[in-house]
Amino acid sequence: MTTEIVVLADTHIRLGSTRRLPPAVYAALAEADLVLHAGDVVTGAVLEELAGFAPTMAVLGNNDTELVGQLPEQRVFTVDGLCIAMIHDSGARKGREARLRRRFPTAEVVVFGHSHIPIDSPGVDGQRLFNPGSPTERRGQPVPTFGRLRIDDGRLVGHEIVAL
Repeated sequence: MTTEIVVLADTHIRLGSTRRLPPAVYAALAEADLVLHAGDVVTGAVLEELAGFAPTMAVLGNNDTELVGQLPEQRVFTVDGLCIAMIHDSGARKGREARLRRRFPTAEVVVFGHSHIPIDSPGVDGQRLFNPGSPTERRGQPVPTFGRLRIDDGRLVGHEIVAL
């Protein structure tokens, strides 16, 4: 059975804001088995909303001051036998692949955010590096984005950046 994961980062939705996730994200959430948020969620209300669709895991971003003490700075966990790591800021582009392999040596996929730049690329020794970009703040990117991962029997069988 395939596990469908919606991957978000850098949503920056503040309490009382009129900003919302795009309809395509809500459609994907309706089919999700798990939601990952790689930081800068900003308010716990967004995490509660996401958890209404599927179990949700998040890490602390640099704008998540309200969530300090509630979210870890990084996570390493297994989904259907596949090891995934999450962190908000992966650091500078130069040396990222080797740095993330050293930091998360057992992870087969490393999910991160911060830059708002979507990345779906191989890392060192087969590790997959995955930044979903941002569905709400494209910051110089052509379009807002989010990500999807599919896991089946301990293997990553699908990974995509979805342009909105």
